[in-house]
Amino acid sequence: MNPIEMNYCNACAGPLSSRIPRGEDRVRHVCEICGEIHYLNPRVVVCALPVWNDQILLCRRAIEPRRGLWTLPGGFMEQGESTLQAASRETMEEACAHIEVGELFALFNIIHINQVQLFFLATLPKPEFAVGAESLEVALFDAKDIPWDELAFPAIAITLREYFKARDSGNFHLRIADIHLDEEQKRVFKPFNFIH
Repeated sequence: MNPIEMNYCNACAGPLSSRIPRGEDRVRHVCEICGEIHYLNPRVVVCALPVWNDQILLCRRAIEPRRGLWTLPGGFMEQGESTLQAASRETMEEACAHIEVGELFALFNIIHINQVQLFFLATLPKPEFAVGAESLEVALFDAKDIPWDELAFPAIAITLREYFKARDSGNFHLRIADIHLDEEQKRVFKPFNFIH
């Protein structure tokens, strides 16, 4: 079953039906006129975890969803850019900050909303930042001052907790986990696998 409904073909504007095309193993949107098969694949969200002198740069969201809550700078990857470029661009858009993007730190498969979220470690070379178009406020936080009850998304809180554990232990290996909804629509977090 396709979680996203489409009505018309992007190629010819013909009506679409949902069915399993020949040679496929799952339901797809198929044009009844031209036969075009529309593949709806997960979207990639790229975030940075900018650090300056042990402080983390967070942005208070000015847009929905979760307006008014804090997040790491990030957003949907654009066509024609790399994941590193996306992390850098999103940080500039949301926090007006130049960063040096480092290694991939965490990867989440957010199955119930069809997203893959990537979190890159990043260095903020100078404490220079400002409110961007999608932010109400931007600030540096020490670990003890993180607004845990005001974080916008579960993956942000999990990533920050893992970062502080990694900083204390020196284990910065890539973390990979799944987040999904169970039958009762409760969020389920599958513990991290560590890639060495």
